[in-house]
Amino acid sequence: MPETLTQTEAMATYDYRRHGRSRAAVLVLPAIWAGLTAAWIWLDASGWIMGLLWLFTLPALWEVFTNSPSGLTLTSSDLSWFTGKRDAKIALSQIDHIRLDTRLDMSVRATVVLLSGRKIKLPFEATPPHRAFETALHARSVATQRHHFTLIQ
Repeated sequence: MPETLTQTEAMATYDYRRHGRSRAAVLVLPAIWAGLTAAWIWLDASGWIMGLLWLFTLPALWEVFTNSPSGLTLTSSDLSWFTGKRDAKIALSQIDHIRLDTRLDMSVRATVVLLSGRKIKLPFEATPPHRAFETALHARSVATQRHHFTLIQ
């Protein structure tokens, strides 16, 4: 997941980009399929159970096949992100704070809380690494809140 920092006249622009196809997915999918096939052949596992487990790999296969890009850009005046066919842009002056929630699987989810109280969740695939993102937000005087291991917001 490459992360780039480009310079503008006023302030550095934080620019994060990634693609859906990852090395881990390309390597893990065939390993899972080989394990399911081995269980079916050598352990005499039920075919319909192996087929059901195989269905759970389809979203990862779709990500590898489509390789859809996603990303986030933070400038001195606004925050914008895109993923697939969805995109959004919010002026920093409309943001009250950004909430960063650490989940039980150690992933960090970001939610933009507007001055009006409305909450907008950033898509996980467009969310950059939380430490660098939080540093970039603080450099632009955007308040952040950290919440660890919350199940429900």
